[in-house]
Amino acid sequence: MSTTKNKIREITEKFSAKPNDTGSASVQVALVTERIQYLAKHHTTNPKDHASQLGLTKLVSQRKRLLSYLEANNREEYKKVIKALGLRK
Repeated sequence: MSTTKNKIREITEKFSAKPNDTGSASVQVALVTERIQYLAKHHTTNPKDHASQLGLTKLVSQRKRLLSYLEANNREEYKKVIKALGLRK
């Protein structure tokens, strides 16, 4: 994986509700988004890499499920995450 430990720590600190909180939905969405951005960039330079394209599709689906969960259970946090990551609307 190309995401460095420092980048993961930085994302975790920004989106976590309490220290060392890596399991909350907002942190997971942010980490998956980082991986999606990397794979999208990789796919533009390597268009024949079908395995990474499949991985990208799976990550987008995972992020969609996490965002649906977050929207249903904590609408304020959902809006904050969407705005911070610049995803929708």
